[in-house]
Amino acid sequence: MRITFPHMGLLSIPVQSMFKSLGHEVVVPPVINKRTFELGSKHSPEFACLPFKMNLGNFIEALELGADTIVMGGGIGPCRFGYYAQVQREILRDLGYDVELLLLDPPSSGTKELSKALRLLRGENSIKGIIHALRLAWAKTRFLDAGNELFRTVLPRVSDKKQVRKVYAEYLHRVKEEEKIKKIPRIHSDLKAFLSKMKVEKGRRVLRVKIIGEIYMVLEPRVNNYLEDNLGELGVEVHRQISMTSWVEEHLLGTIFSGHEKRKKALARPYLASFVGGHGQETVAEMVDAGVNRYDGVIQVLPFTCMPEIVAQSILPEIGKEFDLPVLYLVLDEHSGEGGVQTRIEAFVDLLTRRKKHKEA
Repeated sequence: MRITFPHMGLLSIPVQSMFKSLGHEVVVPPVINKRTFELGSKHSPEFACLPFKMNLGNFIEALELGADTIVMGGGIGPCRFGYYAQVQREILRDLGYDVELLLLDPPSSGTKELSKALRLLRGENSIKGIIHALRLAWAKTRFLDAGNELFRTVLPRVSDKKQVRKVYAEYLHRVKEEEKIKKIPRIHSDLKAFLSKMKVEKGRRVLRVKIIGEIYMVLEPRVNNYLEDNLGELGVEVHRQISMTSWVEEHLLGTIFSGHEKRKKALARPYLASFVGGHGQETVAEMVDAGVNRYDGVIQVLPFTCMPEIVAQSILPEIGKEFDLPVLYLVLDEHSGEGGVQTRIEAFVDLLTRRKKHKEA
């Protein structure tokens, strides 16, 4: 099998490591680019959400590079993500691609797709080999998220932002290439030690903004117009609860990390007590968290036509009013212009800066 999968932020690094460790040949799709947008939009239903279109674009580009097997996640509930794989498989077949699609449905879905996919992915590996592959992928996931959080904290505070970007890019490359689990924490320690020596820009007023919304749109910088980096350049410390680590802990290791689910429901209950699919309930919960912890502002990022996020969006103004918390709504699709998004972000940051000065005065 020559396996491929869709991009979503830094997800390709641990997933590639895991599949390679299991002895599979991996075809990583090209980094999301203009052609990815064009291919995905051209061959998708018009009102499909942007993540669907980007995934399809990833698959087509990877199949052109020789991939013959797609590994794709599944889902349950109102979100259309649960139908992505089935629809995409039919589209690819109509386009003439002879492809095997391995669907990783949630265990609670009760389908046979998951057991079939796991059996093929396991191959001839021993239990020891499988455990090593999973541990390596998990270590990379955790320390990629930890490094990203450190980067988001340091970037708005230092004067030499170009150097911070360079060091962080080197960190990502080192984590990607490392095959020994015990060395990954050392790579993170090196990053932490270097960034701690960076010269801090004196007198810099740093804003605290929380990013909430649909997981793909939050984590994939090439579809949200590099939101985190641009905010960091503008002197904003970005926070977000959504990450690869938190997703795995909540959805795959929920019995061990039950705190995620309890926290989400406790925060969202006064405003949205039921599951609406996707990350709708999480969005409401994180908006409440931002208000309780006195963030300067919140940015909700969602794809056009996303039902769970639209439900959450209808509730956020009430929470914002209660906590006196400004919210910027970024509803994006393939037609969203980078310049327009950047202008809105700069205007929002300017608003938050003036509010902060007024409160301090």
